[in-house]
Amino acid sequence: MSTPLASRAQRLRLPLLTQKGLEVPPPTEKDWSKDEERHYVFKDPDQQRHSLPQPYRMINKLVDLVFDRSWEIIEERDRLREAKLSQIQPTVYPPVSQSKLGSVPNCMAISQDYVFIGGAKGFSIYNLYNTKRMCVWDKLKVGVTSIWTADLGNDILIAPVDEMGIIRLFYIYKDSLFFVKTVNDVDDTNKPTPCVKMEISQGGDFAAFLLQGAGDTWLDVYRLPKESWLKEVEHPQVTTNPKKKVRQPQLNTLEPTSPDNSEMDLSIGLKGEVKLSPPIPIVKIKPPKPITGTTFKSPLEVFAKIEGCFGLGSGQNHFIKDSQWEQQAATFHAKYQKFLDGGSEEELVSMATFHFLLPSCVIMMPAELKGPSGIPCVLGVHWTGHHNFFFYSLNRTQRDKVEPESVWPCAAPIALSQLSDCGSYLVLACEDGVLTLWDLAKGSLLGVVALPEGCFCQSIHFLKHFLVHGGRNVYPEGPVESQVTCVVLCTDGSLHLVASSGAQEPATHTLIDRPAKHPDEAVCAVAPVPPLPGMVLVFSKNGSVHLLDVARPQMVCAFAPLRPFHLEAPWRPVFVVSAHHPYFLLRGDRPNQTEATHEAKDIPKSVFYFHFTAYPLLEDIIRNSSVPQADQPDTVALPQALPLEERCESFLRKRSQKLEHQAKEQEHWTRLRRYSLLLQRENLKK
Repeated sequence: MSTPLASRAQRLRLPLLTQKGLEVPPPTEKDWSKDEERHYVFKDPDQQRHSLPQPYRMINKLVDLVFDRSWEIIEERDRLREAKLSQIQPTVYPPVSQSKLGSVPNCMAISQDYVFIGGAKGFSIYNLYNTKRMCVWDKLKVGVTSIWTADLGNDILIAPVDEMGIIRLFYIYKDSLFFVKTVNDVDDTNKPTPCVKMEISQGGDFAAFLLQGAGDTWLDVYRLPKESWLKEVEHPQVTTNPKKKVRQPQLNTLEPTSPDNSEMDLSIGLKGEVKLSPPIPIVKIKPPKPITGTTFKSPLEVFAKIEGCFGLGSGQNHFIKDSQWEQQAATFHAKYQKFLDGGSEEELVSMATFHFLLPSCVIMMPAELKGPSGIPCVLGVHWTGHHNFFFYSLNRTQRDKVEPESVWPCAAPIALSQLSDCGSYLVLACEDGVLTLWDLAKGSLLGVVALPEGCFCQSIHFLKHFLVHGGRNVYPEGPVESQVTCVVLCTDGSLHLVASSGAQEPATHTLIDRPAKHPDEAVCAVAPVPPLPGMVLVFSKNGSVHLLDVARPQMVCAFAPLRPFHLEAPWRPVFVVSAHHPYFLLRGDRPNQTEATHEAKDIPKSVFYFHFTAYPLLEDIIRNSSVPQADQPDTVALPQALPLEERCESFLRKRSQKLEHQAKEQEHWTRLRRYSLLLQRENLKK
């Protein structure tokens, strides 16, 4: 029995099944309903949630965004974990010893067999080998932010700078500490002159201090009377006046509550009030003055007043009128006005970088002013935002007129400069990323190197010239000339190797690329390791310390402090590498406060000692770090020296040609002056 609904369905299907010859026409666009087309929308099933009302639609989008980002981070971590597992991890070496300190060390320095550590109340002196504290100076209870040392042979010069920028000079001789002088101490505390940078020449003959005060900046250069100090400490003349209170800093007695009293061995002490000769000021150098217009009215007057042609073209001796400067400034502002709008016109603080240079072919000093060999004779200076590198003679007195003996102009402002330890090579880095390498001993240009686009120099580190012989890095025996190798750290965290050999064009290689996705892996500091040929310590922001072989390049090993100390990120490492011993020291940071707050307070501050010879891999490198000159490869063999007669003849010939050229220049200049004077007289007659 059929239902009414079933019978109705049968009636609808019957015409289609029973009627023959009836054809259903295919649908066309003309038959589409316009109303249905207007309201019909193809909907994505995944986008159905967009029809949710507010604020649920916004909450749903935020949840999806957090989920997508979390999933990307998880995938990136898995990828890095797999990459690390597939790579060969370098061996991590622990420190060989540890010095526990009562306060956080701010700075460290190594000279001879002593370690100097500056802290919150003064500085301490430790033994490099047994880590025992030998002396402490905390009389004035001032924090030491930086400390400089100079090896004077049998004695040591110490120059700590406190948190107020005050410099004090100390002298160590035969286990005795002597106070020399406070360099920039002023009577009026409202007018301080803090020191922002300092430099001591190799050998301790000169010292330079960059001081600031009352909105001004200047450079004070002193001659250090180390010969007088030696006589005064060998034959001391102790002067005591009970009525006069002496303000001379002294050593304090160590308190029994000191955290490292168990390892205390006081072998250095202040023995009496011995007065030493103060440093002798020789020159005060101020930043270059802004370029202004000349008062000369005509070129004839210029040629008549100038005595010589030396210095022209350096940017210092120019003869341009004020109207010309004004026209040039107006043209510049009119052309680049859209780029200048909104820019800050704040004047940069004048900062200087300076180096003590040895006698060389760069500056020919008079014979009567030449001193013993190995003593600097010139101070090289460049200022922030300036194109010129100035040379000032050190053989002068404070009454002499402060004028540079020579000027090197550069195409762009000099951003950084670095002098090699031997004093023979100089690198000038400009703000446009161009490096200029100079051989000061020969007075010749080694080459010009352009860093990759977007890389700007942050620091330069010279490496002692090494060779790759038998699959290992070695130092060649004998003298090496015109061989420069340096590592350049850029502001983007990349590391580059620059090498120049003789007349060959300098080559640049990228050691570590800029980290694109993980900024915490960027390199923040680099330090050469002289006992290991071609090796540098690389400090990253994430707290890792690696030893890098620049010849391959590859990571040789890693170093890490003892637990619970670690190196937090972002990290500002405090370390020091010995130039003559296979040691480097590293400050250990406290654990995170979130991990163990009560335990972190009880953990003392520490400095960790890493001894390269204590690790088998590095001990083998140090043992085989040199190769005889007979075994050196022919491709890097040193140029054979000419006989003495030929060398003397070549030197005299070059010197004669130079003198003839200078005489011709002076003759032309004298003739030009006479002609200008003659023309001036004729103009006056008219």
